[in-house]
Amino acid sequence: MVVLVTYAQIMKTLVEAVFYNADSYPLGLDLLLVSLPMLHYHLLMEVIFQGQSLGKKAVGIRVMSLEGGQAGIGQYLLRWIFRMWEWPLYFGIVAGSGWMLAAQVIICGMLGMVVLVIIAVSGRSQRLGDLAAGTTVVDLKYNYSLNDTVFRQITRSDYKVRFPDVMRLSDRDINAVKSVLQQTQKTGRFDMAHRVAQKVKEVLHIESDLEVTDFLEKLLQDYNYLATRNEGG
Repeated sequence: MVVLVTYAQIMKTLVEAVFYNADSYPLGLDLLLVSLPMLHYHLLMEVIFQGQSLGKKAVGIRVMSLEGGQAGIGQYLLRWIFRMWEWPLYFGIVAGSGWMLAAQVIICGMLGMVVLVIIAVSGRSQRLGDLAAGTTVVDLKYNYSLNDTVFRQITRSDYKVRFPDVMRLSDRDINAVKSVLQQTQKTGRFDMAHRVAQKVKEVLHIESDLEVTDFLEKLLQDYNYLATRNEGG
């Protein structure tokens, strides 16, 4: 909101300065230079910066797909469509007086409280746009260690690979598995892990009776062992 309000005020000041000697300036110019950029701000930022706006970067959060990877353009679009009424800071912004802008910020804040309530009661801390798009916002601000990487140290000389077909997965797939496993261990929510495990089984045509977290961990261990062996050989 700080970014949007600041942008609106700067642009309106510039437009008014250009048309200082005129009785008025075209409403369409205000819409073009102020309202439209504000309207598309979150959509463009999330698409360009992979799920982050300036505000999200500042507080260390990112939009992710519930499948565990980066959200797609269609998902960002759905979130944006719902945002237009959840945070209606874009409409009426062309009104020139300060009290009109202040009134809109207050209304936006009140609707924002409704959004916060929905986030609080939803199972995965989602707003309506996230529920529609199949996305959620994840926290990136935690300390990383060696265990947070794909690397899994294999010390046993007799290590047995259980899922050799794991090498058919791409680096992006493996990182998605790692991210989902970390989130599951951190939050204790297993629904996303079950979906990712089922998808991997379908893609690789494999079966396993391991618990879901054990299965994902074994995939990472097998991948690390095979990748290390291939590099060494």
